[in-house]
Amino acid sequence: MRIHYSGVNPTDWKTRIGGIHIPIPDGRVQVPHLDGSGIVDAVGPGVENLVPGDRVWLWLVAFKRWEGTAQEYATIPARLVRPLPDTASLELGAGLGVPFITAHHALTLRAGGPSRLGPGVLAGVTVLVAGGAGAVGNAAIQLATWAGATVITTVSSEAKARLAKAAGAPMVVNYRTQEAAAEIRRLAPDGVDIVVEVSPSTNVGLDLAVLAPHGLIVVYANNGGDDVTMPVRSQMTQSVTWHFVLLYKMTDAVLDNAVASIERALAAGVIGVGEDRGLPVHHFPLERIADAHRAVESGIIGKVLLDLSA
Repeated sequence: MRIHYSGVNPTDWKTRIGGIHIPIPDGRVQVPHLDGSGIVDAVGPGVENLVPGDRVWLWLVAFKRWEGTAQEYATIPARLVRPLPDTASLELGAGLGVPFITAHHALTLRAGGPSRLGPGVLAGVTVLVAGGAGAVGNAAIQLATWAGATVITTVSSEAKARLAKAAGAPMVVNYRTQEAAAEIRRLAPDGVDIVVEVSPSTNVGLDLAVLAPHGLIVVYANNGGDDVTMPVRSQMTQSVTWHFVLLYKMTDAVLDNAVASIERALAAGVIGVGEDRGLPVHHFPLERIADAHRAVESGIIGKVLLDLSA
C-alpha cells in the first residue's frame, strides 16, 4: 500500500503517552495512526475486491498491529482497506475511520433504531450533537443529516457556528452567548432523542434538561473531566439511557455496519471534508509528526493529516 495521507486522531497522541493501552503483538515498536488513504500498489493471494491502482481509505490499521499509517508504505489486511470513489478526495478518505465510525455507532444505539444509516432511517428523530465543530461532531452532523434526523448542535464561538452550519446543522446554539437549554427546548419542544456527547461532566445538566422521555445520551469522550454527577430519580421517571462507547470495544458486526454505511454515504456524495464541509484540513509532512500530534492535543479545529504524497 502506498499511503498518501495519514489521519491524526486524539486517540493517537493518547496512545503515545500511555493514556490508552492497545496491546501490540510481539512487543515491537509501533508505527502509529489508525486512519489513512492511498493507492494499492500490490495485492496478496486471495484478495479479490482490490487491484493495484485502486484509490482506497484505511481504518483501524494500527489497532492490535505494529504497522500503522504514519509511513509511506504499509502491508495492511484487506478487511481494513476499502475502495474510495473517484468523487471522494484522498484527504476525505484519511479522515473517515475513527470519527465516522464513532459517530455512526452513537447514532445507531437507540432502542429500535437502525443498525446501519441511510436516507430517511432517522426521520422523526431529534439529535443533539455536542461540539459540532469537532471531528466526531462534524461526522455526526453529516451522517445524521443524511439519515433524515432533525439536527441541533452546540458550539462555543461564531467561527465554530459557521463550521457546524457548513457541516449541515440547520440549528446551532452558542452556549456562551445563549441560554442553551431554553434555546434547544425552543427548537425541539418535545425534547432531544439522542445526544452525541463529548463532554459529559460539563454538559450533564444541559443534556438532562433537553432530553426527551426514553432519550439516549451517548458518551464517546471525557473532555472537561472524568467524573459526572447527576440526579437519579428524575432520570428514572424519564427512562433515560446512558451509553458509553469506545472504538476499541466495538464488535466486528458494529464496525462492519459502520463501514458499510460510510461506503454508502461516500457513494452518494453526502459526506466531505474541508472548510466548506465544516472541517478545515491541516497538512503536516512526516518529519513534523510531533507537531501534528501537538496540534491535535492542543485542540486545533479541523482535521490534521500527515501528507506523504510527495
